[in-house]
Amino acid sequence: MRYLHTMVRVADLAASLDFYCNKLGMVETRRTDSEKGRFTLIFLAARDDAANGAAVEDVTRQSPRLELTYNWDPEVYTGGRNFGHVAFEVDDIYGLCARLQAAGVIINRPPRDGRMAFIRSPDNISIELLQKGEAKAPAEPWASMPNTGVW
Repeated sequence: MRYLHTMVRVADLAASLDFYCNKLGMVETRRTDSEKGRFTLIFLAARDDAANGAAVEDVTRQSPRLELTYNWDPEVYTGGRNFGHVAFEVDDIYGLCARLQAAGVIINRPPRDGRMAFIRSPDNISIELLQKGEAKAPAEPWASMPNTGVW
């Protein structure tokens, strides 16, 4: 397993970029705008990670990042909703989910697509599991398993 990123929702993208980049010194490594989803994702890396002589695309693959999620439609974030999730890349999403489930962990968002699942920590922190490389072919019991709770 490899730690990937922590996601936070931001209400003012310009102010957030000023804070994280200009004040804290982080650097933008990737940006995605989704017209359909009406959001922007910006991934940031610590300057020391980016300054080790690595190209930006290598920093993106090798170092943990902070994901800023900016939803284009205004939303008031309460109850920790602005904190999104912690993400890990895993070698076998089906195998890990099966082991977690056998250990009593609820799979809140099953890996129906062979790519992504969500679970929660004992403290209710949302954890995203992402299949390393290409998505696995949809398989049971995951393909037809409904969501449980929130993720």
